[in-house]
Amino acid sequence: MLQGWIQIALTLLILVAITPFFGNYIARVFQDRKTIFDPILNPIETFIYSLVGVRTKEDMTGWQYARAIVYSNIVMGLLIFFIIMNQGWLPFNPTGVPAPTWDTALHTTISFITNTNQQHYSGETYLSYGSQMLALGYLMFTSAATGLAVGIAFIRGLTGRPLGNFYVDLIRAITRVLLPISIVGAIVFIMAGMPETLAGPIVVPTLENPAIGQAIARGPVAHFEIIKELGENGGGFFAINSAHPFENPNGLTNLIELVAMLSIPSSLIYTYGIYANNIKQAWLVYSIPLTILVAFIIITAIGEYNGNPAVNALLGSPAPNLEGKEVRFGWVQSALYAVFTTATMCGAVNSLHDSFMPDGGFITLSNMFLQIVFGGQGTGTAYLFAYLLLAVFVTGLMVGRTPEFLGRKIEKNEVVLASFLILLVHPIAILIPSAIALAFPDQLAGISNPGFHGLSQVIYEYASAAANNGSGFEGLGDSQPSPFAIATGTPTTVTALWWNLSTCFSLLAGRYIPIVALLLLADSMSRKQAVPFTPGTLRTDTGLFTGITMGVILIMGALTFFPVLALGPVAEAFQIGARG
Repeated sequence: MLQGWIQIALTLLILVAITPFFGNYIARVFQDRKTIFDPILNPIETFIYSLVGVRTKEDMTGWQYARAIVYSNIVMGLLIFFIIMNQGWLPFNPTGVPAPTWDTALHTTISFITNTNQQHYSGETYLSYGSQMLALGYLMFTSAATGLAVGIAFIRGLTGRPLGNFYVDLIRAITRVLLPISIVGAIVFIMAGMPETLAGPIVVPTLENPAIGQAIARGPVAHFEIIKELGENGGGFFAINSAHPFENPNGLTNLIELVAMLSIPSSLIYTYGIYANNIKQAWLVYSIPLTILVAFIIITAIGEYNGNPAVNALLGSPAPNLEGKEVRFGWVQSALYAVFTTATMCGAVNSLHDSFMPDGGFITLSNMFLQIVFGGQGTGTAYLFAYLLLAVFVTGLMVGRTPEFLGRKIEKNEVVLASFLILLVHPIAILIPSAIALAFPDQLAGISNPGFHGLSQVIYEYASAAANNGSGFEGLGDSQPSPFAIATGTPTTVTALWWNLSTCFSLLAGRYIPIVALLLLADSMSRKQAVPFTPGTLRTDTGLFTGITMGVILIMGALTFFPVLALGPVAEAFQIGARG
């Protein structure tokens, strides 16, 4: 057990250690200061700007920034949907995979363009190399860059600066942040044992049937894997994601994936400190998600280490819960990965979340309900500061001081936008479709595990979609039959159609409504006249206010969803305990 806790501590220490360096680099990129890549990238970016007609010095308002995101995403979505639906005759299809069903293609397109990567299909049997590499791989860069751009625009507005230009921020996020790290990371992954090839599956003889053998799927995995983690995408090249030995061969690749998925969202808080010229406040704000993250890791890890009481009673001794886990990772790395991937909205998995103890189910759901530990690519940082603005307002009311943040008054418009963003949109995108599915469990939900766990499966699916996470509890009838099953006459299911279309609502609502609200909130803050600090000003760079903010997060964020947690993981924990 001690070795497991040491592994967790070292991973967290690495994360904290790289934060100021990476955060400073991101600030330099988006403040247009000199970086080591300037001699190479300046001419390339200038050519791209002139090619697409971007006016680099032209700042956008909140509405203009939001429209640019929506319009560009619509164009990209139509292109990707066309590629997926026509993959049967397009190149890079060595196994001749035909087009998927229209609803699966639609769900996949929306899922990847919203940086969710929720997958209702098996990658190695349902999509061609071209669809995975050129279509989904392309969206992994652009969707992650979009989120990063929104985070930077929000930080600018919060600190009294113009929001900037979306197209410039998008291109810089790709060329100067995502692409260089992805190139290096892909090379490291290849050296560590991940395949990177356009050749089709390889057939190897087996002891049971050496004449026929077994087909081993492979493909251009290494470069796909690094942007999957770095961009908080999470969609796997193979069905079992990072539990597959080709996506995550060993402990080294597992460590790199863990650090990669948290590197940008954690560093953005330090980037804020540079923009605000207040590094002290950045570290105080940083301590909020870090503290919650550590607490969540401890709860999940202890639950998996202690195992299932009912199983332990049969064995006559305690044993870790290893169901649904890879032996090479064990209970500790599986628990750590599960918390990291739901905390960051990455959604990649190296074990089956459906097999976790109720403690793990409670924590993974809570991560996606809160969305700030450390949250989505760019948007997680913005969510965190939206909570901060609410905390300023609430505290100001309690102590009778004017609610101000960075010298700018927090007024009705900011409170309405922040409350709408946190207390209304997310619950609607999760709870309403969940209620419909649970009202017709046989016809729509397709729950494989009835009872408390079945409720968790349904809630998890919509929480994953609305939080743009993409991981799944599984156990639902959300996958259409493979193209090969369709060719043999196997009928599609009503439940798969329901899950594909209903989660599209949660995907779109969870992505674009918050982005618009965040940009309008940032735009409103950027237009406020700064007022000087006075003895009556409520300081926000103190440990006391940091603690209050954490309390506001837990009260406003967690209590909204506590009833479903009580009926799901909490009730399941009591049920299992009674059997033990």
